[in-house]
Amino acid sequence: MIIDSLTVAIAVPLEAEHVDRIREVDPGINVIYEPDLLPPERFPADHTGDPAFRRTAEQEELYWKLLNSADILYGFPNESAAGFARTVAENPRLRWVHAMAAGAGGAVKASGVSREDLERVAVTTSSGVHALPLAEFAIMGVLNGFKRTAEMARDQQARHWPELRTPTRLAAGSRLVVAGLGEIGLETARLARALGMSVCGTKRSTGPIEGIERVAKSEALPELVSSADALVNTLPGTPYTDKLIGRAVFDAMRPGTVLVNVGRGTVVDEEALLEALESGQVGYACLDVFAVEPLPADSALWSHPRVMVSPHTSALSRDENRLIAERFRDNLRRFLAGEDLPHRVDPVHFY
Repeated sequence: MIIDSLTVAIAVPLEAEHVDRIREVDPGINVIYEPDLLPPERFPADHTGDPAFRRTAEQEELYWKLLNSADILYGFPNESAAGFARTVAENPRLRWVHAMAAGAGGAVKASGVSREDLERVAVTTSSGVHALPLAEFAIMGVLNGFKRTAEMARDQQARHWPELRTPTRLAAGSRLVVAGLGEIGLETARLARALGMSVCGTKRSTGPIEGIERVAKSEALPELVSSADALVNTLPGTPYTDKLIGRAVFDAMRPGTVLVNVGRGTVVDEEALLEALESGQVGYACLDVFAVEPLPADSALWSHPRVMVSPHTSALSRDENRLIAERFRDNLRRFLAGEDLPHRVDPVHFY
């Protein structure tokens, strides 16, 4: 399908080779890519780019002129909610924005863009692109808890060889609960089953899923965790998931349960988590996300001996830019064919 007037603007840092692959989708598409107007990446998939980067006044004017001439944007302008809001307000041509994040709903909500505008401008996420690295990180967190790696690290630092050996726990035969059986959750479940774990979990629709022993709604989490050895959260941050994993869930756990959070920090009640860590209900917590980010320096989570703090980096991999660009190219073909776009942000619930 040849499109004579469709313009795609690259709003975030991206390697030229991936831009060229986007151009290959259809020769009739005008792809705007001005690397001098984009901050350089500091590391692979650094969509925000170097914070020290500054455009001149002329470059800033040109940046927005180009973005506001586009029908489609690859990335939020300046990778920010404010940038998204501005381009929606200033660009009546805009029809679709593809976000770099898997959980872009929070940024869309924070932008304050109206539901009417979100009906006009579709926002799609990169959900699924990060499924494997997030799942691998989640399994690492579970194994860290089972194998007592935090205690080993402390003993090593202290050059302490314990007189009494403490047994570790087997993954094989253990039970895992996954809160949120979407793409990330299902990939986590697949890896867990490969280790011999049995898996159940939550999902809005509770139809059977192959390989999952039980699928229930979120309200059943306390019941599910009562017989579990580990809980992995992959849920997005919405009003319906806010502090979903709180005292009721922690109180229902068996002592020593491992908690991993690779969803959104707001899903876990951090005050209740600290209480559960102190009581022993949670034996170990591996956390990649937090209610406030960066995690405040005075948070007790930083120094807790049975907590791993990861700075929201578990989804990163060297292949991320390629995978997101491939996802965008697939979606672009659907857009050109008049098909529905997958992973579109819900304009009401923002997930």
